[in-house]
Amino acid sequence: MSQKAVVLLSGGLDSTTTLAIAADQGYELYALSFDYGQRHQFELEAAKTLAEKWNVTQHVIIPLNLAAFGGSALTSEIAVPKHRSQEEMNDGIPVTYVPARNTVFLSVAMGWAESLGASDIFIGVNAVDYSGYPDCRPEFIKSFEQLANLATKSGVEGTRTWKIHAPLIQLTKAEIIRTGTKLGVDYGSTHTCYDPDSEGRACGQCDACILRLQGFAEAGLTDTAAYQPK
Repeated sequence: MSQKAVVLLSGGLDSTTTLAIAADQGYELYALSFDYGQRHQFELEAAKTLAEKWNVTQHVIIPLNLAAFGGSALTSEIAVPKHRSQEEMNDGIPVTYVPARNTVFLSVAMGWAESLGASDIFIGVNAVDYSGYPDCRPEFIKSFEQLANLATKSGVEGTRTWKIHAPLIQLTKAEIIRTGTKLGVDYGSTHTCYDPDSEGRACGQCDACILRLQGFAEAGLTDTAAYQPK
């Protein structure tokens, strides 16, 4: 019987590549997504489609209204930054940062994993092309792994050792895309844009789109996702 793993699946490029890596490593897949009040709701439809394509055992979408707190361009009326240079992206934490998002997501994933009798969680964070988010750094992942081993019954009793897998954390966007392509990821089915139009087409101008398009260009591949006309 395959070992179970919970995979955080947003429907984006990174999380889908992470799902493919977990599948390639032989895990039985349990996908977890969040409807947290994000303005880019199309990513949840992408997550549903991708979970079916990758034959996950169970896909759960948790309603979690982080928009009630605001504080981010992804969960409020704050404008999503556009046309930013690499230097601007690297200068401080952007307004698209959602306070404590990955901490909350990993905590819920930990609870579900323990109920499944699992202790492996996969998350698609990246410390290279990450736009300055503090909860995408290796230090954060290491700290949360330590927390999981302290905060759970299985960790305290020593019946399981928790592992937070972040296989993309030191990869460039181009390396991530090449990895996923080799594993059969259909990136045209993923959704990355922070500010899509009413049809779900990517803007091509926000940080997420810029990093994605740069990654495809550097990988020598074509992005088949739908973009708004220029």
